[in-house]
This record gives sequence, structure tokens and C-alpha cells, in this order.
Amino acid sequence: MTGLGAGAGTGAGAGAVHRDPLQVLREYRNLAPWNLRDLSALVGAVLDASAITPINAAARAQPSERTIRFYVTKGLVSPPEGRGTAATYSYRHFLQLLWIKLRQMEGATLATITKEMQDQTGDVLERRAAQALGASLLVPDRLQLRSRGAPPRGRSGRALTAWIARDAERDTEVPSSWRRIPVGRGLELHIEAAHPLARLGPDDTALAEAIRQAVAKLMPHAGT
Repeated sequence: MTGLGAGAGTGAGAGAVHRDPLQVLREYRNLAPWNLRDLSALVGAVLDASAITPINAAARAQPSERTIRFYVTKGLVSPPEGRGTAATYSYRHFLQLLWIKLRQMEGATLATITKEMQDQTGDVLERRAAQALGASLLVPDRLQLRSRGAPPRGRSGRALTAWIARDAERDTEVPSSWRRIPVGRGLELHIEAAHPLARLGPDDTALAEAIRQAVAKLMPHAGT
């Protein structure tokens, strides 16, 4: 877990004062319980902000509602309270989903993760998830959330709705800050400063080279 924790925290903001990741993670506990859609959106936003990408190409970086249901049937995630549309998910479910994706980033299989889940308490999951996410873990009101479909419901839904409205207002009133990276003749890469690639990714030279290589594969007979 040492390598993952160090990598996740790199580039979270030069000169920023970072709070204890464990205390930040516990702020999400105040938003529980969630319905399935809200839980999926929240976990996805946390992972996106932390630039979590599983090593296994077959594993999605963010858990969809269908994926969460699958995890429940396989015993990776605890069953929710209630059934159907009335089912609710707790802070423990939130931690379980984060841990699954963090372990997939390290290359762990679902079978391995299932065995690990059986032996870990909520406190252990919480500490390990906080350590792995490190300084890249944002407090809830700094997450970049976008609405999908109908508005979320319940206590967490009201919080999500407030954040979405705040982000929409911020996007309207405050011009985005962009990094402009020259790649080649007639080709330039623009990255919004808030994007995980800008905050946690490689430097401009490495990004430009990656784009040049990608273009060369798409257009092998044309130079950049």
C-alpha cells in the first residue's frame, strides 16, 4: 500500500495545506445513507478526483449501479438496507467500493478482494482507504459533481444537489483556467486546470510526447 498512497497524493496542489485524509474521509459519513444512484455518483467523483485507474483493463475506474449490484451478489459489498428502490447504502458500503477500486488499481482480482473483505472491519477499510487516497482525497464540498438523470433524493441527495448547483454557478461566473501545451505544428493540447490529468499527471513535456505518439499511430504517414 505504500506505493499507492504516495502516488495518489502527488500533485494535489503545490503549497496547499493538506488535512488528515482520515478526517476528510469521515466527513462523507455525515452524508449517509445513500440510494444506489447517489452512492455510485459519489464514489465515482471521489475516484475521478484522485485519478484512480485500475490496472486490469476489464475493470471500470468508476462503479456503475449495475456493478455495485454485482458486487453485492458476489459478496464483495454488504447487502443494502431494504430492497428495490427503497434500498439504502451506508458509509461502510462507500468504504467497500472505494477499497475495491483501490485494490483493482494495484492489480488485485475480485477473488482476492473478496477474501480480503471477509477479514476486514470497517475501521481497517477506513484507515487503508484514507492512506491509499492520501492528499488527493477532497473534502465533500470540493468534489466536481455533475447531475445524471433525475435529481438525487434524501439527505445525501440534497447535499449532492447543492454541490452540483454550486459547480454550475462557478462554471458560469468564473472562467476556467487552462494549460496550453504545444505538441507540434498545428497541434496544441488544452487541459483544464481542475482536471485530474493537469493536477496529478505527468509534466508538459511527457504529455506532449504521449500525444505525438498517439497521433503517429492514428496517422502513421503524417508528421506532427
